[in-house]
Amino acid sequence: MQQLAGHRVLLCNDDGIEADGIRLLERLVNPHAAETWVVAPAEEMSGASHSISMHLPIRYRRVDDHHHAVKGTPTDCALMGIYEIMPEKPTLLLSGINWGANLAEDLTYSGTASAAMEGALLGVPSVAMSLVHAFEEVHWATAERFAPEVIAGILDAGIAPGTFVNVNFPPVAPDEVKGIRVCRLGQRPPGSFKPTRRTDARHKDYWWIEIMRVDHDVVPGTDLEAIENGEIAVTPIQLDMTADRSMRALEQAFAG
Repeated sequence: MQQLAGHRVLLCNDDGIEADGIRLLERLVNPHAAETWVVAPAEEMSGASHSISMHLPIRYRRVDDHHHAVKGTPTDCALMGIYEIMPEKPTLLLSGINWGANLAEDLTYSGTASAAMEGALLGVPSVAMSLVHAFEEVHWATAERFAPEVIAGILDAGIAPGTFVNVNFPPVAPDEVKGIRVCRLGQRPPGSFKPTRRTDARHKDYWWIEIMRVDHDVVPGTDLEAIENGEIAVTPIQLDMTADRSMRALEQAFAG
C-alpha cells in the first residue's frame, strides 16, 4: 500500500484494543505508514454510536508508545488520539476492522462508524471497516486479502471534506468474493432490534436487546445488495444529514 507512505495513521474501533480486527488492521497498515497509533476502548463498546463521555472522566492506559487503551467510547478514542495522545494530528483515521456488519441503519448505532465520523468532523480523512459474518465462521482472511486494495482505492480517489467511507467485507472466503462495489446505504424495515424479557435468580425482570432481522426485499444498488451478492460494499457517507427533499414542503408550510 504505497498510498500510505508518509501517513500518520490513527486506528480506532469499538470492539476493544485486544480485538482481532484492530490487530489485523495494524499488521496490514504498520509496514507502509510513517506512523501507526492504536487508540481504542479498553473494553468492548459495540453499539455506543456517536456518544461521548460527558458525565464521566476519561482515563487511558498507556500499553506502549503507540498503543493506548481508553476507558470511554469510540468517539472518545478518536478525540483523545487526535487532541491528546498523538504528537501530531493524524493524516488518516481507520476504524475497525469490526467483528460484524455495519450496513444500512446499523450506522446509526455503530461505534465503528462513529469513530470515523468524529475523524471526519475534525478534518481527518476517515474510513470505517467491518467484516460481515454469520457467527459460525468469521472470514478474517477475506478482510486481510482485500483491505489493502480497498484502502488504496479510497486513498487514490480521495475522501471529500465532510465525508467518510464505510466498508463492509462479505461473509465469504477470499476466493468467493465477487468484486468491490461502490453503493448507496440501504435500509431495512423496522424491527431489527427488540427488547427481550428475562427473569433473574431473584425473580426480577431484565431485558436484552436482541437482533431480529426482518425478511425484506433488497433494494438494488445498496450495500445490503452488495453483501448479499458476495461483494465488498464501499459507501461514501456525508455528515450533512439535511433531508433536501423535505425542504420545499417545509418552506411552503411556513411561508408567510
